Amino acid sequence: MRMDEGGALEVARGFVARLRAERFDEAVELFAPPLRAAVSAAALRLAWVTEVAGHGGFESVEEPVVKAADKAGLLRVSIPVTCTNGSFTVVVSVGGDGLLQGLRLDPHGSAEWQPPQYAEAERFTEREVLVGTGPLAVPGTLSLPVGPGPWPAVVLLSGGGPFDRDGSSGPNKPLKDLAWSLASRQVTVLRFDKVTFAHPDRLSPHFTMADEYLPSALAAVRLLRQLPEVSADRIHLLGHSMGGKVAPRIAATDPSIAGLVLLAADAQPMHEAAVRVARYLATLAPGASSDELVATLLGQASVVASAELTPDTPSHLLPLGFSAAYWLDLRAYDPVATAAGLACPMLILQGGRDYQVTVADDLTRWQAALAHRPEVAFRIHQDANHLFFPGSGRPTPAEYARPGHVEPAVVDDVATWLNR
Repeated sequence: MRMDEGGALEVARGFVARLRAERFDEAVELFAPPLRAAVSAAALRLAWVTEVAGHGGFESVEEPVVKAADKAGLLRVSIPVTCTNGSFTVVVSVGGDGLLQGLRLDPHGSAEWQPPQYAEAERFTEREVLVGTGPLAVPGTLSLPVGPGPWPAVVLLSGGGPFDRDGSSGPNKPLKDLAWSLASRQVTVLRFDKVTFAHPDRLSPHFTMADEYLPSALAAVRLLRQLPEVSADRIHLLGHSMGGKVAPRIAATDPSIAGLVLLAADAQPMHEAAVRVARYLATLAPGASSDELVATLLGQASVVASAELTPDTPSHLLPLGFSAAYWLDLRAYDPVATAAGLACPMLILQGGRDYQVTVADDLTRWQAALAHRPEVAFRIHQDANHLFFPGSGRPTPAEYARPGHVEPAVVDDVATWLNR
């Protein structure tokens, strides 16, 4: 059975009407079972309120647009939402049964990524690779400098969530910015789709942060070590956000890793950070919904911090829709202490305009543990946001919708350090 366009439009309108009325429990009733298992009402509330607050508050819903059915027979419907300071789009995939098989909130419009001026495509080549073995192997891209080498190398680790190899966020691809710029400057770069992006349907319900990162990252290091163009004793990890948080854990597992580059690596416990970020977003669009979101996250964070958290705790009682297993693993991992136990050099960079990972809440923790070590360097780029894109004024999620590139000074810092 295939849904016609008129029916898909009605389903999409009804879904957005429930979001607009903040009836999130009713909204998830429109999800097909796989989507309902992945996205709880609490996670849906967080995503909606964050997007609306980041764009200055809701104003109106525009007429939806339906696209032709894909190979699976799903109709994709885009519903533009206008806010005080910009807009975003709710994109749903409607099945023949009238249920939603897919959902994303897209703040980025139709702009496409363009290479940054500091990338010189003639100075490197790229080829596709497979990282790992078995059903959870993931596709990746290897960027090789032109010439015989051997070159230093780096594995890129994106932030938390189902990111592709480029760290894509609408028109922006910060990891591709880094890959192309570093390969232009004689560094071999390997980046790969996260298992949460490539195989979301194959993951265990007890999936953890270690499962999310370690197998693929360690396989990527092994792959690089086998390449004649790579200097086997100069293979590094570069992690952004949660990728930076987990990088010390990966290096502790493989002591051959030559060093770490941590970009906006969070050190504050994540359940505490989720509440802090929600409070900040609530100041951008004050109101009952924002207050309710903060209150909900406070309650969920208190469960994570307490002895009440067990492997059987339902995910709807926990922040961000993550499972109890995920939170137990996070709670047991101290990235700063793990980094302090490593002997390898590190470069730690932070954006001064980052409200997700901050100087006060995160960088100071890294500095307290590592600043006395001469092989650890710190850089603060005062005008950079969480993606290390330059900007000014009070930071908001809406600025991630504007096409941009990683700041050239950040690229210089990283390339110089890797080629040290």
